[in-house]
Amino acid sequence: MENLPQYVNEKKVSAITGRALPTLRNDRHNSRGIPYCKIGRSVRYALADVITYMESRKIVPENNSHE
Repeated sequence: MENLPQYVNEKKVSAITGRALPTLRNDRHNSRGIPYCKIGRSVRYALADVITYMESRKIVPENNSHE
């Protein structure tokens, strides 16, 4: 059971990503953004998908050394 994915609600995703709840809801409505699961009226995001989404948008600046 240790390898089961962890799921979080939209409020937790908002806190993790800094994206507003209405933005997450609009993304779902427009079929974009972070993958999610729906169980009845509840929405859950796999924590691994949230992390993958954030990592895919990571920007690594070039080294700006002035040597």
